[in-house]
Amino acid sequence: MLDLSALPMRIAVGQMRELTDENVLFIKQMGIQDVQFNFVGGAPPLPGDSRWEYMDLVRLRTRCEDVGFRLNASEIVPTRFYDKAMLGLPGRDEQIENMQATIRNIGKAGIPIFGYHWMPNSVWRTSNTAPARGGAKTTAFDMALAENAPLTHGRVFTADEMWANYEYFIKAIVPVAEESGVHLALHPDDPPVPSLGGVARIMRNFEGFKRAMEVVDSPNHGLDFCVGSWSEMSPAECLKGLRYFAEQGKIFYVHFRDVLGTVPKFREAFIGEGNLDMFEVMAILKEAGFNGFLIDDHVPAMVGDSGWASRSRAFANGQMTAYLEILNRGEKKAA
Repeated sequence: MLDLSALPMRIAVGQMRELTDENVLFIKQMGIQDVQFNFVGGAPPLPGDSRWEYMDLVRLRTRCEDVGFRLNASEIVPTRFYDKAMLGLPGRDEQIENMQATIRNIGKAGIPIFGYHWMPNSVWRTSNTAPARGGAKTTAFDMALAENAPLTHGRVFTADEMWANYEYFIKAIVPVAEESGVHLALHPDDPPVPSLGGVARIMRNFEGFKRAMEVVDSPNHGLDFCVGSWSEMSPAECLKGLRYFAEQGKIFYVHFRDVLGTVPKFREAFIGEGNLDMFEVMAILKEAGFNGFLIDDHVPAMVGDSGWASRSRAFANGQMTAYLEILNRGEKKAA
């Protein structure tokens, strides 16, 4: 298994569903070695109706290593893998058993991090065509347009229910992660509002994450710190969480993106266009001794963009690489 402790803070690419030949060339041309996969919707190359299997995970890892990449993490199993567990519905124990099997398979396949969320009705946006700088297209959210949405799961699920379900789930999952050598990374609710479609959102502020980490205090349980989702809460909440969890060693990797505005209304933004000084964000991580990876996550669609290997992704990774080089040079001079 990849020894995460031996690596420095680094830029990775993520949000891939498939490592195509074009993607390989694109990543190499950007000078990046570390990769992460996101399988929203259960896209290939990881099939399965209820769990991920060992050989599929092994082939994912060897596909990366055969072209010279390091597979750092895989995140987001299809929601159908554990929706009953999130909602406390009949069948949740079977889903938890399958999730335990998935985590064991991730560990046996030598993949060190598994990212997950606690959103049974997923990420919400009210626009997919909101204009950013120069007319670039991005996504946006306006609670005024979402508050009358119908129930997504037939009834209202309260915060107390969602917390009880989370505690039941994570107490069953963390011991398996520890045995398997897998680090679990929890993503924030996006958008971080009290409820959507009748389902309460509990991973939406600093106190929620502090409580989640205290349910089972384990070095294998931490955060996928999505800067954009935290920025949606407020810049102050984001920096508070960033400093606290980085110093606690609870941040395993970072989604390095930002938004303009906060709940109840915001849109996604270019790095440097949003609420935060993103160089300061990276500097805080550096000062805290963070040695995980950062990915660009969502990127606005620029003119001429097509597919995953886009101009906008190259632009974001160029900015991130430059930030990190500046910080590393400053560290060397100080030494």
